[in-house]
Amino acid sequence: MTINRRSFLNACAKAGIASPLFPGVLFTLASQSQEPAATDESKPPVITPEMIDQAGLIAGIGPFTAEQKQMMIDGLVDQNGSIKAIRKLEMPNSVQPAFAFHPLAAAEAGHAVNCSEAISILQGGLRPSSTPPTVPENIESLAFYSVYEFGNLLQQRKITSLALTQMYLARLKRYDSKLHFVITLTEERAIAQAKAADAEIAAGHYRGPLHGIPWGAKDLLAVKGYPTTWGAGGFEKQTFDEDATVVERLDAAGAVLVAKLTLGALAMGDKWYGGRTRNPWNPAQGSSGSSAGPGSAVSAGCVGFAIGSETLGSISSPSTRCGVTGLRPTFGLVPRTGAMALSWTMDKLGPMCRSVHDCSLVLEAIAGADGKDLSAAPIRFDGGAVDWHKLRIGYLKSEFDPLPPLKLEEAKPGESADDMKKREERNAFQKAARARREYDRRYDLAAIDKLRTMGVDLIPVELPKLPWGAMVPLLTAEAAAAFDELTLTGRDKLLTEQGVEDWPNAFRTARFYPAVDYIQANRARLLGVQQMSALFEKVDIIATPTNGDQLVATNLSGHPALILPNGLRGEDAPRPPEIDDGDNDDIGGPGTPVSFTFLAGHYQEAKLVAIGAAYQDATGFNKLHPKLD
Repeated sequence: MTINRRSFLNACAKAGIASPLFPGVLFTLASQSQEPAATDESKPPVITPEMIDQAGLIAGIGPFTAEQKQMMIDGLVDQNGSIKAIRKLEMPNSVQPAFAFHPLAAAEAGHAVNCSEAISILQGGLRPSSTPPTVPENIESLAFYSVYEFGNLLQQRKITSLALTQMYLARLKRYDSKLHFVITLTEERAIAQAKAADAEIAAGHYRGPLHGIPWGAKDLLAVKGYPTTWGAGGFEKQTFDEDATVVERLDAAGAVLVAKLTLGALAMGDKWYGGRTRNPWNPAQGSSGSSAGPGSAVSAGCVGFAIGSETLGSISSPSTRCGVTGLRPTFGLVPRTGAMALSWTMDKLGPMCRSVHDCSLVLEAIAGADGKDLSAAPIRFDGGAVDWHKLRIGYLKSEFDPLPPLKLEEAKPGESADDMKKREERNAFQKAARARREYDRRYDLAAIDKLRTMGVDLIPVELPKLPWGAMVPLLTAEAAAAFDELTLTGRDKLLTEQGVEDWPNAFRTARFYPAVDYIQANRARLLGVQQMSALFEKVDIIATPTNGDQLVATNLSGHPALILPNGLRGEDAPRPPEIDDGDNDDIGGPGTPVSFTFLAGHYQEAKLVAIGAAYQDATGFNKLHPKLD
């Protein structure tokens, strides 16, 4: 019996088959069963009752009666299928779906959203008050200065942008062999920009606090005239004819782009087609990802600041591992036009810097809708001042409670020697992970104590009790759609990593995620957005460890986060494992950074910046830097 996709879908509907995954799986099984000569358009594939049983098992529906299966087969007559027609369109990664996620609208479902009201909320960044920095004799001593300090020196013409740019280019070249954080140096562009900045400043045309300051872009941002590789094999020579919106805005602010920095292939981890980006505090380990290069380069004093991206931890993780300050903005605050799409409803661009003050200055330059990104909100971040003493600050109480007893696997009757060895290895792994968590917990508790000594009256709160992890397949499904061509053509084999948890396998697996369940997960996500937003009606800020359920919850709900360095592990810290598998940020060992995170309501970055700057000024952890030589 020959089949066709359109008729098959109709027949399934008549038979009462509700899962939209089932027809797709069955159609694929039937197509793959044909002889090579029968796979052309003129000879549609054959389907059998056994294939229906197999497809139903994969889709999680059935079993079907013989009558139901025969009814489906008898109704399959037309040849042209809808899926094949869509595939023929060959849509590039830049094409967005016909829907857009807007977290504020989701949170206020049933209420009119007043954008001007939201803009007024955002007014109130900060302007640090400090004495003007001095100029050392050796310009390389400026490598770890802040954006604010550079701005002072450049505006007063105590240094030149050209000298600063040349210094950073030299450092990028010198340390790249050790840290592997550069994909492409934009040297010619940078020198031209630096000379132009110096001429403008000398003529009295000072554009603002980023004018003349060198920066690095995660290489998922398009820059005209240079490759945009996405860190992935098979894309090494990919180019675009336009700059990303964020690049255009930083150009307009007078910032100087010196390099396109590494990211894990297609924004996963810290391994890219040229190797693995390293942690400046411990080069034996990766810098974490996927904003691997931005985290490593900022930490190593090789750029003034960087732009990273986060879908599910990609600013947070390298900021933690490399000891830098990362600001993951509210979803939609910074337009992503010209950036690689991984998940249209979760991708976010944000600054990675050496201080909260710096993040504020950079965010001010890049925030606001561009008329192209469908999810970008008509909201801007405008500098000013927020009194952090007046903020209601909560903390996720259960995250600071004593850890529950560790449950280890027990021997089973008749256990073989091989099974016993594997069980003992798993138990040893669990013990080591618990020891690291117990050690790092003291830094989280110290942060809470510090806030109290600053006069903060902490309010205990908890995350909404929802299956946050069960919503993560939304990300993978969107990513599989964004890179569908790789899966269909087999080009996914060009990607460096090919393990169980890597993109090629994840993309293939995501094709079996039922459309109905995708929609159901989005409905659950709406509940999450609403319940998280209700939490921020009780408090303005939530203090929390960087990892844990909040990382998943806030990325799904679109809430902003500020990740701060929170000290260095001592010599008594648990020793790191011999192999860094990239799964955990707490394995650094002695002398490596830890982090702490503040969360806020949608578009409340000004409040985040206020409390974050106060905490950073009170602790000074951001002034600690790795020794590279």
